[in-house]
Amino acid sequence: MKSFRTYLITSLVLVFLLNSCMEEQNFDQYEDLRLRPTYEASILYIEASERAIDAASSATFFSRDFNFDAFSESVFSERVRSGIITYEVENTTNQEFDEILVEFLDEAGNVLYTESFYVPPAPTAVLQREITFGPGGENIDIIRNTSSFRVSATIGADSSTSTLSDPKITLKSSGKFTVALK
Repeated sequence: MKSFRTYLITSLVLVFLLNSCMEEQNFDQYEDLRLRPTYEASILYIEASERAIDAASSATFFSRDFNFDAFSESVFSERVRSGIITYEVENTTNQEFDEILVEFLDEAGNVLYTESFYVPPAPTAVLQREITFGPGGENIDIIRNTSSFRVSATIGADSSTSTLSDPKITLKSSGKFTVALK
């Protein structure tokens, strides 16, 4: 009789434990799941020494196109929701830059967006600028359709004679993008 009582109590405890730990499964959770990681990467890095700037034969001392198909790849362009592009421009030369122009180009070479910088001669602080794409900013289709960048720089008439050991102009840009994985 004692073993029957032990068996009965053990069985009841197991039934209660199994019922208390069970939860109804919801397989519709996948539909509610929202995967939107943020990716960050460098986009452009351009550096020109004072000597190269002074050797320029025209006011536009630099103009170059950079292929950048990462934005136009379907795995990115169909899923990107928003982004921020950050620019940093540092000038340690005594040269004034009337305009540094960054153009976003589509596959056909059409200009989709332009960002322009005026950079005074050194000593200056590092110029930083953030441009938002997507809700509350520029149209996200600019990013989706960008296939390359064109960067050009126009200098003032004077030549530079900086007293620093390594005078140069540097343009850096990076992007931080939110992408929908689902």
